[in-house]
Amino acid sequence: MASIALIEPRPPALHVFSFVALPRLGLPSIGTVLRNLGHQVQIHCQVLRKLPMAEILKADVVGISTTTSTAPEAYRIADLCRSRGVPVLIGGVHATFRPEEALEHADCCVMGEAEEMVGEAVERLLDQARSGAKPDGGLLLPEEDAGEGNICRVPDLDTLPMPDLSLIRGWRDRRLTPMVTSRGCPYDCSFCSVTPMFGRAYRFRSAGLVLDEIAHRQPRGIFFYDDNFTANPTRTRELLEGMIRLPRPPFWIGQVRSDVTQDPELIDLMQASRCARVFVGYESISPATLESYNKKQSVEQMLESVRILHEHKIQVHGMFVLGSDEDDVATIRGTARFALRNAIDTVQFLILTPLPGTRQFRFFEETKRIFTGDWSLYDGHHVVFDPNQMNASTLQREVWKAQKRFYSSWRSVKSFARLRFSEGLVSAYGRAVLSLSGFHDNKFIAALKRRDRSKSA
Repeated sequence: MASIALIEPRPPALHVFSFVALPRLGLPSIGTVLRNLGHQVQIHCQVLRKLPMAEILKADVVGISTTTSTAPEAYRIADLCRSRGVPVLIGGVHATFRPEEALEHADCCVMGEAEEMVGEAVERLLDQARSGAKPDGGLLLPEEDAGEGNICRVPDLDTLPMPDLSLIRGWRDRRLTPMVTSRGCPYDCSFCSVTPMFGRAYRFRSAGLVLDEIAHRQPRGIFFYDDNFTANPTRTRELLEGMIRLPRPPFWIGQVRSDVTQDPELIDLMQASRCARVFVGYESISPATLESYNKKQSVEQMLESVRILHEHKIQVHGMFVLGSDEDDVATIRGTARFALRNAIDTVQFLILTPLPGTRQFRFFEETKRIFTGDWSLYDGHHVVFDPNQMNASTLQREVWKAQKRFYSSWRSVKSFARLRFSEGLVSAYGRAVLSLSGFHDNKFIAALKRRDRSKSA
């Protein structure tokens, strides 16, 4: 039995989800697997509390999860642990697509979904530590050579244990409890890392097991992290019908596509099961941009979805990705007008970000348009590539202005005056994110302007 510390590093800046400090569920799932193998496991989530490094450095193995924007912080922690002789296991979406880079900071890299490999990875690190052998370039799992074909995926999600959230230091019951009921997505949007990481085939936990977890946790509210919670309408209907029959049905939030409203029975069930808000990836109001993203939806579908969701008393959080080769300044300004005119409740205006593993990254890399390798800037709040129809500094400024226009002070005041306190608080929070997220980082914008001038000189 070994003591294992698992770490989820904090993002580099505030973002739209920051006001609800929730952990990702990859480490709780992995940690539960390791606990069931007899190990002592603690999970440290940096968005919940400061890392107790003195305690972490006493662990037999440290495991660190990465996204692209958290990779620099993950590497900093990994380097510190290894300098004190603690073996480091690294994984997550960024390490999956940059394994050689990750192994410069860790002793072992697990690519893809780690639940079926993490036990072997830990044992190999422990054996190496017992023998006193020094890592010879690192260990790579599930195979000894890198490549996207080596990504591990769990074929049957029902075989996984219920994630034990009590393993997370500082965790306590909150108004929202995170849950995941599926993995994968067949839509393969060009900028999205979900399909490269989790595959194009949907895999679902059975409705019965999800209902058992809800009954066990008895949450006040649920945030379903699924990338498309309603992907399988038959299974979703079964789950929602079961939730309605619970003694104390929780309210819930989930991520859906705009086409969910084309199923009248499903949308009625969503309302009846206390769906409070949905996060919808609208991405763009430009048909050309939607086509370039491979989004497979129309602007007309987007308009209809907002109307129908509001008719069913479901709030809409619209997510837009700005800066494609088809976008110009008018597109960005028009997106803000679209969101306001159609009374979208909250929005997320993100800058197109070429994440490793995506087709967008490969295209920008091949065309030599990425101008920085500082992964902490790959958070959707910073321009890291040369746009097609405007300067980088213009894209940065226009996305900030669109966000500022939507989350205006007047909007907050009006919401509070109408006693819409939740909406008013979110609007006020949106303005706070503007000042702290990096959208309007004066030093960064100044650097972009200098670069733009040097390019045009």
